[in-house]
Amino acid sequence: MAIVLGCIADDYTGASDLANTLKKAGLRTVQTIGVPAADYRLPDVDAVVLSLKSRSIDPAKAVALSLEAYAWLKGQGASHILFKICSTFDSTDRGNIGPVMDALLDKTGDDCIIVTPAFPETKRTVYMGNLFVGHVPLNESPLKDHPLNPMHDSNLVRVLQRQSKNQIGLIDLATITKGASAIKARMKEMGRDGVRAVIVDTVFDADLAPIGEVAADTHLSVGASGLGLGLAQAFVKRGRGGASGAALANLPASAAACLAGSCSQATLGQVAAAEKIMPVFRLDPADLMERRAAYLDEIVAWATERLPQGPVLVASTATPDRVRALQGRFGQAEIGHAIEQAMADLAERLVEKGVRRLVVAGGETSGAVVDRLGVPGFVVGPEIAAGVPVLGASGYRHDMLIALKSGNFGGPDFFADALKLMA
Repeated sequence: MAIVLGCIADDYTGASDLANTLKKAGLRTVQTIGVPAADYRLPDVDAVVLSLKSRSIDPAKAVALSLEAYAWLKGQGASHILFKICSTFDSTDRGNIGPVMDALLDKTGDDCIIVTPAFPETKRTVYMGNLFVGHVPLNESPLKDHPLNPMHDSNLVRVLQRQSKNQIGLIDLATITKGASAIKARMKEMGRDGVRAVIVDTVFDADLAPIGEVAADTHLSVGASGLGLGLAQAFVKRGRGGASGAALANLPASAAACLAGSCSQATLGQVAAAEKIMPVFRLDPADLMERRAAYLDEIVAWATERLPQGPVLVASTATPDRVRALQGRFGQAEIGHAIEQAMADLAERLVEKGVRRLVVAGGETSGAVVDRLGVPGFVVGPEIAAGVPVLGASGYRHDMLIALKSGNFGGPDFFADALKLMA
């Protein structure tokens, strides 16, 4: 049977978040890493979340990757494509959200589509087009200090308009509360006026159902896992959805390790909490830049000595001031790439040492780690925290359990919670 929902995710942790949401909502879901090879055999599922690492790369490359993903998903019969973005709309004025959306719109030909990163359950809401993180506007939240995509404007209509060649509009909360028919009528009216994409206010969990119902009648939508939930509810209501997928592997006792490459406030707190229960090596980016090979050897030796006694954590976290100082010294792109690749190297070497339970914090870090390990896909398992499931490696040379966490997700004891579910 053809899939009903095809999803193009712009990073791996966001893809895991979405796959987890779709599964809980009743869609049989598989997450793949990259565009699957020609010989990949898709199981009997309702939705596929195709994971790219395209959020912070050159916009032209992001467009090319996304169009390749689109072609594969349409080849599997997907009736609707969701371009899955971060719930904090991570992007610069060059993109990549706008350019990818424009390219996909050119393919689908929709008159007007829905865009919303909101997910009220995770305290991401949109009101009068402005994105709120908890109780504060996006530009006043810690995301203003994001090392790759600092967000200095909370008004998503303005943000997306700076990125897109298409006209962007807004459907306000008053219309949303009137239900799907009102939303659809307003979209049709705006489409006649040349608006191709609308930011939709999304304040309450209940707003997602009518938004998803309207989106499901188009060929394309853009949003975070909240929109995925609305779409899944709409498709289940229409008779799609099945039993849960394959169970995770029952691993024998094996070593466990955690890698943290995020500088978010949430991850900083989680690393501090983890120090109470496991050894933590705080990676110094300056040492990494100046003596990479020897420094990584030291970290692997440190971890290898301690793994027989229990889990270990390697963290490259730093405060925003420290990050800015390091970027000024070594270059923003250079230091970010060095940390990602260092974490990927460590993951590969720790797996060689017998680690089969791996927890990774940070979207870019997760992408680098999974790419290096070469895991082709995942079975979605139990939820650790909102938006973060345990993943079972599928088609990989080792049975492994992995968790991929966006920097801002999870509670203070996330690392302990993850390892407990993996036990």
